[in-house]
Amino acid sequence: MVEAVQDAGVVVTGAGGGIGAALARRFAAAGARVVVNDLDADRAGAVADEIGGIAVPGDASTTVAAARDALGGTVDIYCANAGLGSGGSEAAPEDVWARAWDVNVMAHVRAAHALLPGWLERGAGRFVSTVSAAGLLTMIGAAPYSVTKHGAYAFAEWLSLTYRHRGLKVHAICPQGVRTDMLTATGSAGDLVLRPTAIEPEDVADALFEGIEEDRFLILPHPEVADHYRLRATDPDRWLSRMNHLQHTWETNR
Repeated sequence: MVEAVQDAGVVVTGAGGGIGAALARRFAAAGARVVVNDLDADRAGAVADEIGGIAVPGDASTTVAAARDALGGTVDIYCANAGLGSGGSEAAPEDVWARAWDVNVMAHVRAAHALLPGWLERGAGRFVSTVSAAGLLTMIGAAPYSVTKHGAYAFAEWLSLTYRHRGLKVHAICPQGVRTDMLTATGSAGDLVLRPTAIEPEDVADALFEGIEEDRFLILPHPEVADHYRLRATDPDRWLSRMNHLQHTWETNR
């Protein structure tokens, strides 16, 4: 059991299924008091009932105040997990780009803005960002998703470097394929790139808890992502050539 989690007030957004539900279950099993947030009130309620948590449905961008009230005034751990897997190219409609930016980045910014004053005052708080390997690398066929997940990673990194010395713990979870509805929605691109090494949502939750125990910022449920990220940093042209080959294969076979 992770000592930092016992009796903690935890909020998990997008927790009606997939990774969010797995995180909520894992925190509850470790003795935390868990708020389950999801746009779908029925799904949030079902998970909350299952784990003995509290359902606070609604938009993740505006859930902090209600979650804080539900937990008796204090949020110790906030999991910014809700995400939007928008596909498309640069030609995707502007409202698709705007919605991806709002859900994948600005919801994190708004939550941090609401939580940081209290956390910094008491010198403790934990912000968990479900980013995706797309935020470290990229994803073919999904420009809005890839770009905004880069933004989510950058914001988590900025939070850590800015407030680490004041007691803030930040974790960025960057899995590749995870067997969720979002993976199904990626279609043929996901079949090519993600599905062959896809893991279960519970594996992501386990990886996070290992990272909490080891006090690590970057959580890689797929260890091979570290190799891809290293290649991207040290030989970007070679990495881009490999990714372009995947893109060409996808275009040819879909």
